[in-house]
Amino acid sequence: MHGTNLVSTERRFEVAGITRVEGEGSLRLVVRDGHVEEARLAIFEAPRYFERLVVGRTPDEVLDIVARICGICPVAYQMSAVHAFEDLAGIAIDPSVRALRRLLYCGEWIESLALHVYLLHAPDFLGCANAVELAALDRAAVERGLELKKAGNHIVSVLGGRPIHPVSVRVGGFSRVPTRAELGVLRPGLERALDQAKATVDWVTTFSPPAFEREERFVCLRHPDEYPMSDGRIVSSDGLDLAPTEWEVAFQEEHVPWSHALQSHMADRVPYLLGPAARVTLTADRLHPEARAALDRTGLAGAIARNPNWSIAARAVELVHAVAEALDVIDGYTPPDRAAELYTPGPGTAAWATEAPRGLLFHRYELDARGRIANAKIVPPTSQNQAAIEADLASFAPSILDQPHDVAVRRLEMLIRSYDPCISCATHFLDLRVEAAR
Repeated sequence: MHGTNLVSTERRFEVAGITRVEGEGSLRLVVRDGHVEEARLAIFEAPRYFERLVVGRTPDEVLDIVARICGICPVAYQMSAVHAFEDLAGIAIDPSVRALRRLLYCGEWIESLALHVYLLHAPDFLGCANAVELAALDRAAVERGLELKKAGNHIVSVLGGRPIHPVSVRVGGFSRVPTRAELGVLRPGLERALDQAKATVDWVTTFSPPAFEREERFVCLRHPDEYPMSDGRIVSSDGLDLAPTEWEVAFQEEHVPWSHALQSHMADRVPYLLGPAARVTLTADRLHPEARAALDRTGLAGAIARNPNWSIAARAVELVHAVAEALDVIDGYTPPDRAAELYTPGPGTAAWATEAPRGLLFHRYELDARGRIANAKIVPPTSQNQAAIEADLASFAPSILDQPHDVAVRRLEMLIRSYDPCISCATHFLDLRVEAAR
């Protein structure tokens, strides 16, 4: 054994509180002798028990409750739930109501995508610790991002009654619908927002992300005619094709010891990824022409599919799509004859999946004989993405082992932020057992 080095080399990367993400999580990465032995995105925000809070409630009460799960994507939770209840009841909503719901979803996409691109992710590319430093470096860029976010919030406010946790969505439609004049007020801001969204695409295209490529299993909705939001079939890059009610046919959840969020996986346990990169990769042919032209102009379609750091370009392209579609809906709007179809809840299983800004969001509800919720299952995008994030961290780690520790940690945090994890959304599973005292 003379001359043989028996000393094992180990590097540990730990971040107690990851910044510029929504919620509380930590990173732990252990590399020994060049091999990754542990890669964990620990989600430690306290569980919030929304699946239990809706039990005993009516479907319309559920819509108001689940909107409180997230202040960034409340519309997504309402849309997955309302489509589930309407599918169970066989309600065919008025085409104008359907268009208004897409407009409401566009508002949420705009504010969420702008928030992530400008305030959470862009600072990583420009050497800034936060958006305040970015504003000192490029004030015009941050102001552009804030204006875009304001345009999205304005849509949600007009349709939803307020910009956060909207209250107007009801089974069968809305509590009230706007007039053409009320929607017309949105148009000038959205015309400006379309130019700003296109400028966002040009801006992020100048960034230089870390070199990293992997082959991802992408999952999203795909609609025959539209870019996916509230309708379509669940598809994957390797051939999956399911109705939006059938998520549980291919996916299941499990609890891992280091996370308060359940992780999702398929039968083969290969991680899968949701979100803008998945949608742009699998459904680019359904983008609004303005957004498709913006994507083609970047030349980054292949890079978006291979390097998660380029998800910022996918989000910028989706900003163009959401603004352009919002303008189309406003221009083509005819108020429906009534705000909502009549609805009487009854027993059965209601399920649906829609596309939140961060990816596929699945809801399932069991309704009892009174039409009240007996049990519920809500599967947010971030809990589904968690396994893919950990797998990508493990794949990326070898490329930063020669970097100084602080540089390596920043690169790892940057990679995590590229998925825009919404940790608070992910932490509301419930496994409740009540044992009688003896």
